[in-house]
Amino acid sequence: MITGVGAVTPFGVGASTLWNGLVEGRPTLAPTTRLDANGFPCKLAGEVKDFSAKDYVPKHYRKAVKVMARDIEMAVAAAKVAVEDAGLTTRMTLAEGQVGGTTYPSERVGCQIGAGLIAAETDELAAALVTARPAGATIEEPGAGFSLRMWGTAAAPDGTPGSGGMNNLTPLWLLKYLPNMLACHVTIIHGCEGPSNTITCNEASGLLSLGESTRVIERDAADLCFSGGAESKVNCMGILRLTYAGRLADTGTEADGSTIVRPYDPASAGMIPGEGAGILLLEEAEAAGKRGVRAYAEIAGFGAAHSDPAHCYANGSRQIAPGADEGLQAAIENALDDAGVKADEIDAIVPHASGIPAMDAGEAGALRAVFGSRLASIPLVVVSPLIGESAAGNGAVLAAVGALCVRHQMIPARINAGNCPIDLQAHAAPATKAALRHVLVCSSSFGGQNAAIVLRQVS
Repeated sequence: MITGVGAVTPFGVGASTLWNGLVEGRPTLAPTTRLDANGFPCKLAGEVKDFSAKDYVPKHYRKAVKVMARDIEMAVAAAKVAVEDAGLTTRMTLAEGQVGGTTYPSERVGCQIGAGLIAAETDELAAALVTARPAGATIEEPGAGFSLRMWGTAAAPDGTPGSGGMNNLTPLWLLKYLPNMLACHVTIIHGCEGPSNTITCNEASGLLSLGESTRVIERDAADLCFSGGAESKVNCMGILRLTYAGRLADTGTEADGSTIVRPYDPASAGMIPGEGAGILLLEEAEAAGKRGVRAYAEIAGFGAAHSDPAHCYANGSRQIAPGADEGLQAAIENALDDAGVKADEIDAIVPHASGIPAMDAGEAGALRAVFGSRLASIPLVVVSPLIGESAAGNGAVLAAVGALCVRHQMIPARINAGNCPIDLQAHAAPATKAALRHVLVCSSSFGGQNAAIVLRQVS
């Protein structure tokens, strides 16, 4: 059972903040403020404003925020608000010095969180890189602006020890950028001493983590699991990588990204980067029932599969015909089979819908293969034109959205400035009430991993 939802998105912090923004159809994609993006074709992003993890950790733990990259900070904040949402008592919520009294023993609490290739802060790197330049050298001089020998050598030519440029990184630099540090800080803060894991499969990471948490609980290795993912692509290195991969839209002078990201429109220019985290609390059904907690939804089924990742490039030479993405199709069918439900029983779908034409075409083909002609009558919950793409945080945020849809029995508003196929309900529409018994959440990924979960309404 999903008993707690924590989210950090461009709408703000908290599940209700996320839901309200979706229902209003309020776009957040705007010119970046966290970096100067003038040198990039894509100058817009979905940013989390006025945010610091210091507001979401115990007072004694605030020093640790210094060794938290943005991804870690968001995961920690999402975990805190999820605990509050579920009404749990963890190590974090105990009075200082108190021993015992948590809702579950520490050894019965697990943690599986999806993480990405965390981007180092350029200011931090640059401060060390400039110390690996020959004296008097300028960046403009070919081959003289940076010396690999000076970067890695433990001693300078004059024999001075420890003067390699990399030694001028802060001593705990690496601890900010290891992918497992998201789960590390969450487990320390909340006392999770059960099974723990980090999954690094790009956009599918969050859903894969939820699947793993489900399996951990099913085999009775834990009663409660923190699960989800987090990542920020709103940084110099993140945007540079996505630009080289051909995934980002050229935004020109446009200031509103919601007019650029057009899911399922073959003419869409691509995606816009974002940042976000979703941490869901999964509890064993009987244990949650004893607490008397109102669950958002039951994770009724989970499925995963792999496919050729070539379709992930927006400007690549390969063209994907509808129905070609067999990996996502297999993941969806595996999730339906695991849940014991048929395609006809799915009432809504929360898809990836990235706005990258080749990726959307493969996803649309997979949905058509599973749902056939009925697909035209199934509402799609599309969020990328509102908040952008947060990579490893994306699948987890989609899962949070799916759980909120089931809780509120509503399809949130959609915005789409493009022309999507008539058999896909991804066009612009206001929020509407809906009878949602089963909701499918699915995502492909940059590396070819695919994952899907089926959420079921709890009686």
